[in-house]
Formats: sequence, structure tokens, C-alpha cells
Amino acid sequence: MSRKKRRSEKRKSGHKAPEAEPRAEARVAKGRAGATPAGSAHALDNGLFGLALTGIVLTAYLTFVAWFGEHPAYCGAESDCGLVQQSRWSTLLGMPIALWGLLTYALLAQLLWRLRTRPSSWRMALTIATVGAGVSWYLTGVSVFVIEAVCGYCLASFAIINALLVLLLVRRPAHLPQHKWTESLPGPLGAAVVIVFALFLHFSGLFDPAAGPEKPYLKALAIHLRESGARFYGAYWCQACQQQKALFEASVDRLPYVECTPNGRRGTYNFACITNDISDFPTWIINGRRLTGVVSVAELATVSGFKRSGKTGSENN
Repeated sequence: MSRKKRRSEKRKSGHKAPEAEPRAEARVAKGRAGATPAGSAHALDNGLFGLALTGIVLTAYLTFVAWFGEHPAYCGAESDCGLVQQSRWSTLLGMPIALWGLLTYALLAQLLWRLRTRPSSWRMALTIATVGAGVSWYLTGVSVFVIEAVCGYCLASFAIINALLVLLLVRRPAHLPQHKWTESLPGPLGAAVVIVFALFLHFSGLFDPAAGPEKPYLKALAIHLRESGARFYGAYWCQACQQQKALFEASVDRLPYVECTPNGRRGTYNFACITNDISDFPTWIINGRRLTGVVSVAELATVSGFKRSGKTGSENN
């Protein structure tokens, strides 16, 4: 048989088919490497990115008003929203909690933009969204069951982060073996549990300076205030009250503190608070003089007639 005839028979018999296999394997390898062919963006990508941008706008606004000491629109000082925004759970490590939300949404937006062309970004986006949703559930629970007040802005963020999480779960790149449920879910869930538990410990005061040794000056002043008949009226949910207590660090338990809302924010006030017409927190009554807001250690010493020599509590070690 001539060479020309053999070549003709090979073409007719379809011997070129095996060449398609390497190309198919190359496409699979390319997908596993995290690249998505042009024009193959998922239908949910625009919605996910839009939600992240909405979260950025919301938390940026809340961060701005928190930094400048303002109240959000339609959120008066005495409203439920105002109470939540001014509670001790509204800051973390000295920064507005809204700022941490802003950073979360910004990171999510970056990852979701990359997700359009890199499915490998999905797992990190899922981790951030899961942690964000876990923190949002924790803070919403505190708002409803502890502060007994609900903030519309907080609920809006709660809805956004949970919607992002649900849509990300639907968006899972199922064609990538490393994104199987058994491999993808344990990490994000574990991270969320750890961070929420750390937040719980933080707000419970475990990492507070109050857990350390007492400073002599602060100890002596706190004892003097109690023995002189001074009273410090406050509420457990009040951020300013927590700031006032923090000034006394480990001697905080020696203060003549009176909790005005032992039955919850909507419960009956402590009789002593009603008798003394306490309406602002914190309020000090010292030698017949009424002081509202956070009062410095030096002013408390002056007003109460504390004469102990030594450095101020902030300077004394």
C-alpha cells in the first residue's frame, strides 16, 4: 500500500480524535488553576458585588457620624437606634464597630471582583462573609436581648452580610474539586466561632485593665468616694458609663456605683435613681453637687475633697 493511500485512510478513520484529549485536559487544568474563560461570569456576580458596595456605603456613613460625635439620620439620642449606637458594644479596640464593618465589606468587594475571573477567590470570600455574618448575629442578639433596643442601620447591615453569605454559598464553583462542601465549610465556620467567642470575652471585660493589679492612687480615691457618700449612677448598656469605670481600672469594684436599670432597659428603674431624678448616664452626686458625663479622675478628687498626695491614677504605677 502506498504512503499516499495510507495517509488518506488515516484521515478517513478519524485518527485525529486523540488530539482533543490534551486540549480538554488543558481546559480542566486551566479551570483548576483558578482562571475563568472570558464571558463566563456567574449570573450572581453583579448582585454580590453590588451588595458589598451597599455595605461599604452604609458602614462608611456610620463610621463618619461616629467619629464626629453625631447621630445618624432619624436616630435621636433617646431613640432605640441612638441607644445602640452609643452602647458599649458600639466600639471595639477604641474604634467604631462600623469601621470594622467597613473594612469587612471593602475586603469582600475586592474578593468578589476577583471572583469574576478567579474562582479560587471564592473560599476566602466565603470565610470573610461567614465571620462577618457571625459577628452580625452576635451583635444583633446583644441589641435585642441585652440592650433591648433595635437599630434600623444595624438591621440593614445584618441583612446585607447574611444575603452575601447565602448568595456566596449558591455561587460555589462546583467544578473545582478543592471547593467541595466538606473541604470548604469547616474553615469559615471555625473562624467565625473563634472570632465571635473572642468578642464575647472582650466585651465581658476579660482583657480589660480591671483584671490587673490595683494602682494605689486609684484604690485610695475609689475608697474615699464610697466612704464620703458619693454616688455614681449608671446603666450596664451605657458606653460612657463603661468609659467612666475604665478610668479606675482594677479598682472599679470599689466605686460607689448604682445600677439604674437592673431589670433591663425597659424595666423598672432602681428606686435610688428615681428618688434622685437620674435621667442621664453617667451621673455623679458628690457633696450635693451633680456631675453628668464622664468625669476625670482629677476632677473627682477635687470635687470630693480627696487630699491624698501622689501622682494621678494615670501616671502612678
